[in-house]
Amino acid sequence: MQDQYPFYLANQPEQPNADLEVTDKFTGDVATRVAMASPGDIDRAIGAAVDAAEPMRKMRAYERQAVLDHCVKRFRERFDELAMSLCVEAGKPIKDSRGEVSRLIDTFRIAAEESVRLPGAGDVMPMDISERAGNYRGQWKRVPIGPCSFISPFNFPLNLAAHKVAPALAAGCPFILKPASLTPIGAIIIGETLAETDLPNGAFSILPCRRDGADLFTTDDRLKLLSFTGSPEVGWQLKAKAGKKPVILELGGNAACIVDETWDDLDDAVSRMIVGAFYQSGQSCIGVQRILLHTSIYDTFKDKFVAATKALKAGDPKDEETFIGPMISEKEATRLHGWVTEAVNNGATLLCGGDRDGAMLQATVLENVDPKLDVSCQEAFGPVALLDKFDDFDEAIARVNNSVFGLQAGVFTRDLYRANQAWDDLDVGGVVIGDVPSWRVDHMPYGGVKDSGLGREGIRWAIEDMTEVRLMVTRTP
Repeated sequence: MQDQYPFYLANQPEQPNADLEVTDKFTGDVATRVAMASPGDIDRAIGAAVDAAEPMRKMRAYERQAVLDHCVKRFRERFDELAMSLCVEAGKPIKDSRGEVSRLIDTFRIAAEESVRLPGAGDVMPMDISERAGNYRGQWKRVPIGPCSFISPFNFPLNLAAHKVAPALAAGCPFILKPASLTPIGAIIIGETLAETDLPNGAFSILPCRRDGADLFTTDDRLKLLSFTGSPEVGWQLKAKAGKKPVILELGGNAACIVDETWDDLDDAVSRMIVGAFYQSGQSCIGVQRILLHTSIYDTFKDKFVAATKALKAGDPKDEETFIGPMISEKEATRLHGWVTEAVNNGATLLCGGDRDGAMLQATVLENVDPKLDVSCQEAFGPVALLDKFDDFDEAIARVNNSVFGLQAGVFTRDLYRANQAWDDLDVGGVVIGDVPSWRVDHMPYGGVKDSGLGREGIRWAIEDMTEVRLMVTRTP
């Protein structure tokens, strides 16, 4: 890591200060310092994005593709640097960090492909549906919506920023991005890479900032769309402030997974559930939190799952063998540890884990948890999984749906009719059959319902949100 990093304003690096300390999440030491943007800096960036809207709109598809291809090339060249920076600033185990860099590359690569075949780019529309329209014909196309504002979270600071930046570039929209203050380095490196291209002046700004500046990302009417990924509490507050602009929200969850009696490979289910529940210390909004098991397989699954959980190696995320690293902060680890303690004090059984040392929380498995307690009905966002049993598949569906969240759900079944029933009846944005809800490929439509958000990401779906339909009707006299 460098000793300090600039922010990027209107494509250019600026270093007015080094006020933001970025810590190594495992050691707690300051790893580097980053420039913080003021409200005045953000106002300048928005003005530059407005000025860049027309030049961005006029970029040819092949020119937009060239920018995205350059990013793919440079991210591959800087792969190890990106992975280690992520490991340090997020505390993400190095194997998971490399996986996220691979997904960053995938996301920009998909955007490069989509940039020359924008989804639903346009069509001829017959108008002569009645006599009065007999001399008319129509056609429509998609045009960039204009300057966009993006706010990205700490848990996937590379790829979730990419899911906003890459489609904006493919669509031809200038943007300003506020990365999470806890993990800004990956976004700054994306900015450094974009600065190597021929994007129009003002096409992008990447600005870590304090809350007083972040309000401008939401309230400034010059920005035509807001895309936010983060907590439900903050997301809905931002939507209320956003005025007339469209808002895309990717928020929280407390994802559930059903395993019925037809799934005869419990070792497979256990191995997938271990990944879904505990990868990157459970800090994923589609991490497996609630596991519902048919009564006939409950005890066998429980024994295997607890044994596998106990075998996970915790510690320094830079160690190649580490599976459980630190949570993002001691404050978050303390919160979740308190939820676990509350559950045990209210009759839940602690099957393994449950101890905390600073930001390190052990991989924890509970059963018999009161569904009204926070660890069950809220988003744990940490390495905690709850086991429960069911007798009837309809009952399991109803219990998954008994949540204010609805992001993704997983269903392990070999019954085609149950798979379709789950797809029909689960009130979530995505149903994954035969795997955990934590599974995602970066071109698929991804998002939730209820308190889990509005809209969908995944490159082509984001491009649709970042473009508007413009119709032309021609009359033949």
